[in-house]
Amino acid sequence: MKYQLDKMSKLPTPQVYPDSWLFPSIYRTPLKWKISSRLVMAAVGACSKIWIEWLNKTKVHNEKTLTEAVESRPAERGLVTISNHSCCIDDPLMWGVLKMSSLLSNSSMRWTPTAEDICFTKQLHAWFFSMGQCVPVRRGCGVYQKSMDFLLDKLNYGQWVHFFPEGKVNLADDKLLRFKWGVGRLIAECKISPIVLPIVHIGMENVLPNKTPYIPQIRKNVTLLVGNPMDFAKDIELLKSLKKSPRDIRKHITDRLQEELRILHEKATHIHSALSR
Repeated sequence: MKYQLDKMSKLPTPQVYPDSWLFPSIYRTPLKWKISSRLVMAAVGACSKIWIEWLNKTKVHNEKTLTEAVESRPAERGLVTISNHSCCIDDPLMWGVLKMSSLLSNSSMRWTPTAEDICFTKQLHAWFFSMGQCVPVRRGCGVYQKSMDFLLDKLNYGQWVHFFPEGKVNLADDKLLRFKWGVGRLIAECKISPIVLPIVHIGMENVLPNKTPYIPQIRKNVTLLVGNPMDFAKDIELLKSLKKSPRDIRKHITDRLQEELRILHEKATHIHSALSR
């Protein structure tokens, strides 16, 4: 911990809105927050569904697994989803494939760590992304920071957290970047081992190209491949019995996730390439 705090003190301070942390206590959420967040989440969810399902051609494989994980998991068990990151609106766009009932229910929808220096630079931006259940993360400050503790609390309350473990948009997207260890820490420290669901999407960068003038596109093919649920309870139990350090445990978890997503990415790429033949 001391090493990470020392490292954080040497990092340049990003230009962010000074009061970017707007989240209420996890134990009590004011009515004003609930109403504002519900309106933002519903509007973004509806727009995502129209854009990804009606204006583009999206094919979801193993959709039932995602639906069951979001809607039917035990109330006390958290959900962690991970995916590749190929354009700046992968989230929320990819969640447009969910049922509208889920998109309209804040308690069913994901929380996600979000780059503080990109999305929380102005008061309006900070408010909008906070209402959209995006949590400001300071990149480069390690796995022990306020936002990660907050997300761990959400998982311990049985909620859903989505990660882009590459940590940024991968412009190449043909090869995954090395995963950050934050997701490994949260999985390792949950009171009840969460359901972990890997997801790969192909074609999002064509829906919103990663180049100016950033004009949204329509009638593009998008493939969404949902992997099989993963449970790390036995891994964590074994590693703890072997007296492995928290660092070793989260590295083991993250490495497994990277390999799983790599395999899934190859499958999704093969499926998607068949659409253009």
